[in-house]
Amino acid sequence: MMVDAVSDSKDVLGGDSGRSSRSTSHWVNGISLIVLVACLVLLVRVLPVDRAVQALQGGVGRLGVFGPVVFAAAYILAGLLFVPGSALTLASGALFGLIWGTGVVSIASTLTAALAFLIARYVAREKVRRAAERNRSFAAIDQAIGKGGWRIVALLRLSPAVPFSLGNYLYGLTSIRFWPYVLASWLCMLPGSFMYVYIGHLGAEGLQAAGGGRNAVGVGKTVLLVAGLAATVLVTVYVTRLARRALAEQGALAAAAGLGLAQANGAGKTQSSSRARVAAVPVAALLMATLTAAVWFRQDAIRGLFGPPTATLQEAYSEKSDDAAFDHSQFDSLLRKHVSEGGWVDYEGLKADSAILDAYIASLEKAPFDQLGRDQKLALLINAYNAFTLRLILDHYPVKSIKDIPDAQRWADKRWKVAGGTWSLNQIEHEQIRPKFREARVHFALVCAAVGCPPLRAEAYTGAKLEAQLADQAKYVHTHDRWFRFDSKSDVVKLTKLYDWYGDDFKQVAGTVLAYVGTHSKELQSALDAKKPPRIEWLDYNWRLNSRENKP
Repeated sequence: MMVDAVSDSKDVLGGDSGRSSRSTSHWVNGISLIVLVACLVLLVRVLPVDRAVQALQGGVGRLGVFGPVVFAAAYILAGLLFVPGSALTLASGALFGLIWGTGVVSIASTLTAALAFLIARYVAREKVRRAAERNRSFAAIDQAIGKGGWRIVALLRLSPAVPFSLGNYLYGLTSIRFWPYVLASWLCMLPGSFMYVYIGHLGAEGLQAAGGGRNAVGVGKTVLLVAGLAATVLVTVYVTRLARRALAEQGALAAAAGLGLAQANGAGKTQSSSRARVAAVPVAALLMATLTAAVWFRQDAIRGLFGPPTATLQEAYSEKSDDAAFDHSQFDSLLRKHVSEGGWVDYEGLKADSAILDAYIASLEKAPFDQLGRDQKLALLINAYNAFTLRLILDHYPVKSIKDIPDAQRWADKRWKVAGGTWSLNQIEHEQIRPKFREARVHFALVCAAVGCPPLRAEAYTGAKLEAQLADQAKYVHTHDRWFRFDSKSDVVKLTKLYDWYGDDFKQVAGTVLAYVGTHSKELQSALDAKKPPRIEWLDYNWRLNSRENKP
């Protein structure tokens, strides 16, 4: 009966039913792969991947010279614990760039190889030896190294036949001397390290491009990067084949393959069933689709984790000699009455005059935006943003902070009407202002109703006075220690986090954040001119309400 059952199962698998099953599985896997790719593309477009990459780069950058040291230490620890280093190698390219990334990985991987070698030879020799003796392939590797010395190690490093972490320990049991082993490992791990770092660097550039970041490379540079990667891959593959051929001639390749297979499968472990493998892709597609749906409905909250999106600052409007006028007098009267020096707001008094604020907000919906000149447009948008923020606070007053207002009702709430359009506060700032005006000083004019944000002016912005008003705002911010602190005797400048969150905007205008700040501080500019740039530290951002009661 058992024989018949086995025979029947073979017939089924070999017959039309089996072929139909395989055809169905191919279709399912094909559709699943399409779903996976589509979800990945959608996630890249929806999520602030450019900000995530920049956040990681910024976090490492703030560690200064300790950034590469910390990364290398993590790399070494992972290698010693048999954690695959490919992910960290890719990350090195994204975090440090092509040259520095390769340098960091090269040093870290060489130190890992050296430490594991020394551990196997002098610290845990017996334990490693017993593990090696259970694998007959190791004897062949040991014999080949005994004959070829460092040359065999070099070939094995060029050909990924022996897993990196495993080989590091096993080479310590062979007859090869320490320094030839280290030098051969360092030199022959470079091609593979360079290739992975290159992929990580290009991937980071591509993610920022897909996310719309300003740091995205142009078409010409992209072509060069891709061509360089292709050449690197081809050279690495070619060198790997030469190494494998040489190993085969030495009789070491089969043994090395045996070691790699043993580690991959594990002692006594069998391969996964074919049914599980067939189901893996559809299950992954289902999980990815679920994740994508969850991200889609919470994209604003997720984007907020990485700060504001990047934008390319450029002028989209021109001045007009016959500018149409828009009356901001209602808003101006409210600000003069309820805002004191330093931007402190009398919210109780403003609430009593909320009808005037609502009348001004209603007038914004019918503003002749297209007829206004460049400065008139920018003044209108700044006033609208600030008026809407005041209205938002009054809607939930009393509150201790704008952050006490639920996320869905705060900056992402698409409820504010300007010139026939309905936008959220985020859209006004990141879609209507930043990409359409090459003016980084707007960050000193847009107010978030917090102590840490720039002061709300006690007057409305107007096209006629916009330049003077923005200049005054920038001067105020850089002469008050709530946002700026610098002592020429110190090598530290303390800046508002606006320079951290919107650093790319200031870089577009002045090249670097410090260069931009230097245009507003003679002391800092003198330090920069003397080639003594200070280290940046970020001031705490106080989210308490900018009410008169909270005035220091």
